[in-house]
Amino acid sequence: MATAGASLFFVVFISLALADDVKLKYKPATKPVRLFTEEELKRYDGSQEGEPIYMAVKGVVFDVTKGKAFYGKNAAYNALAGKDSTRAVAKMSLDPEDLTSDTTGLTEDQLKSLDGVFEDTYKAKYPIVGYTAARILNQDGSPNEDFKPEDQPHFKIKDEF
Repeated sequence: MATAGASLFFVVFISLALADDVKLKYKPATKPVRLFTEEELKRYDGSQEGEPIYMAVKGVVFDVTKGKAFYGKNAAYNALAGKDSTRAVAKMSLDPEDLTSDTTGLTEDQLKSLDGVFEDTYKAKYPIVGYTAARILNQDGSPNEDFKPEDQPHFKIKDEF
């Protein structure tokens, strides 16, 4: 019995010791994820003091509140907050016409840039709090039966996790 207890203690001790060496590549969400309409996402544009700041890239909504100096009211990148700014991120643009999820006509270099920023900046630094409704719903709000994440351009199944 004492040997079993010592073995269990050793396994737990080693597990805890190794846990410090294991780092998550992506920030875990602290709240359950949800589906955001464009109108709902607009409420989190950084204009209200004390409210979280959200922005979406590739239909994934991130809580960028800890980057308030960049995304908060009157900050340099506030134009990206409260919406899906996929095109703007791909083009490194703050032009109002680029503040959209539409990736039509982007160059291969812009799409590569988008993927890099999505993976190395947003997914690495900010928790995912939800997804945009436009990503998986039809205009009338019904589920898009034809939507298959794996068929989306530049989509990787790990984007969901």
